[in-house]
Amino acid sequence: MTALDGIARLFRMTDEAWRRHANPWSVWTRFAAIPAMILAIWSRVWIGWWALVPVALVILWLFLNPHVFAPVTEPSSWTAKGIFGEKLWLQDRARLPGHDRVLLRWLVIPVLCGAVLLLFGLVQLRIWPTLSGAALIVIAQLWRIDRLGRFYERVNGS
Repeated sequence: MTALDGIARLFRMTDEAWRRHANPWSVWTRFAAIPAMILAIWSRVWIGWWALVPVALVILWLFLNPHVFAPVTEPSSWTAKGIFGEKLWLQDRARLPGHDRVLLRWLVIPVLCGAVLLLFGLVQLRIWPTLSGAALIVIAQLWRIDRLGRFYERVNGS
């Protein structure tokens, strides 16, 4: 079983779901879920345990997201190429050039640092660690999409 098989089973990612997942609206609304989740968690200050409702709605949205947008058949946008590149990478990690594999491994560091800052900020209700952590995560994820999009272009000669 490949990494793609495991992810596909967990999130029910069929080929059709991957094409929908690559829709730019799907990608950008997943990014929009980051501040939505931050606000949902922060809302515990104002609405107490009722904050679980918006948290659950964001989680539900993230689960449904790859299934609600129109499928991309020919990736032409930056985001679609990145998601198609991600699928290629998950199918055969060895195809990704060594320097890109190294970069993707290194990008784990800002994501982990960002996650720690974000978690700390949300627990302590501190704005700057929260925003800094979210920014680190978003920047690393955008960089990852860029690298995987370039990988897709190299493989497909586009």
